[in-house]
Amino acid sequence: MIVEACVESFQEAVKAESNGADRIELCAELEIGGTTPSYALIESTYKVLKIPIMVMIRPRGGNFNYSTSEIKMMKQSIDICKSIGVYGIVFGILTNKNLVDAARTEDLVKHAQPLPITFHKAIDDTPKIPEAVDILKNIDGITRILTSGGCETAMEGAKVINQMVDQTKEKLIIVAAGRITNENLESIKSKLSTSEFHGRKIVGKL
Repeated sequence: MIVEACVESFQEAVKAESNGADRIELCAELEIGGTTPSYALIESTYKVLKIPIMVMIRPRGGNFNYSTSEIKMMKQSIDICKSIGVYGIVFGILTNKNLVDAARTEDLVKHAQPLPITFHKAIDDTPKIPEAVDILKNIDGITRILTSGGCETAMEGAKVINQMVDQTKEKLIIVAAGRITNENLESIKSKLSTSEFHGRKIVGKL
């Protein structure tokens, strides 16, 4: 089992590691769903932590339909992550109809090579998650999908999450998210067929 803690500060990152996190997702502004953290935060965290760091690449809150200038900003943020040496990145791009933007996703994936990539919970905003999964599993470079199965919580979305695991088989790892804490992790784990879990309080309050 892999436990990924979502953090937004250096102190939280250090505490997450000491509390037993296997990996962290480093973000800023979690109150709006997470945005790209600062260069200083990425670098200082990378220098201290021994566990892998996934960095959120998201130029703003709101929807996931980005302008050309915002895509350029995302590429610049990816370049920073590559120069620092973090383990991987997390992003999601949708069209104005909330479908996976395959062309722009492929473009960003190619730009990020060889970093492992998680397509984040933007997938939960899509009207047909199975179709979105089919697109993503055929883009080389994407290794994970972070999802709550289109629901508020992983428990509510358990059926869809398990369907996603079956649909991706060995091609992608489905990371379950959605109010998973250290207190309910075991019960949620028993309902899901994935082995990777993500949460703000997944290793306790940070």
